[in-house]
Amino acid sequence: MLAIPAIDLREGCVVQLVGGDFDKEKIRLGDPRDIARRWTGYGFQRLHVVDLDAATGRGTNRAIVRDLLADAATPIQVGGGIRTTEEVESLFSDGAERVVVGTRAIDDPDWLREIAEANPGAIVLAADVRDRRVVTHGWTREHPRNILDLIDELGGVPLGGLLVTAVHREGQMAGTDLPLMEDVAEASEWPVLASGGISSMNDLRALRERGLAGAVLGMALYTGALDPRILAEEFST
Repeated sequence: MLAIPAIDLREGCVVQLVGGDFDKEKIRLGDPRDIARRWTGYGFQRLHVVDLDAATGRGTNRAIVRDLLADAATPIQVGGGIRTTEEVESLFSDGAERVVVGTRAIDDPDWLREIAEANPGAIVLAADVRDRRVVTHGWTREHPRNILDLIDELGGVPLGGLLVTAVHREGQMAGTDLPLMEDVAEASEWPVLASGGISSMNDLRALRERGLAGAVLGMALYTGALDPRILAEEFST
């Protein structure tokens, strides 16, 4: 299982939010390139970059994303507010290994299938979940479908993975929602990445035992709750 540091961009800085609430910002660091170099230096094999401003319609950090991709010494998957085919193509052109799509992909499954078939194995669907309901538009709107229904409806789409964020655990250091992640891993035909609340090596080992392909980590890394060297060494494949 692969441990993947998150680089969440807001107003040009790297941030960590509690519970997905923009009014509860706990971490703010400058120079995203330095942060990316730091995680790469520890030996992590992939980075997860998200433009939070684009995801919520507050603005864009696209120039910073482009700089991160140009400077990258390790593969990067990029998400946050990506809602057109042109944006997907532009990110691949700039060097993204994978493009992560959420809101439009869930609202418009035909578009998701189109971009996935054009880029087989390189599109990751981000499904943000609160109490098993999918939420979109930067966690502000609840979708009528639950996560298992969504997985069933998208069968056969050639995705590179499914990223499931337990929004109700995000940034709270309260542990992963293990029952949710286990059910998703069992139902999914694609590799599943977990996010939200992961705070210990035991959380990660439990996810690995249940067949998760990876875990995106934020608060636990940025607060020092997890040792990045040990983490990168144990969870590198």
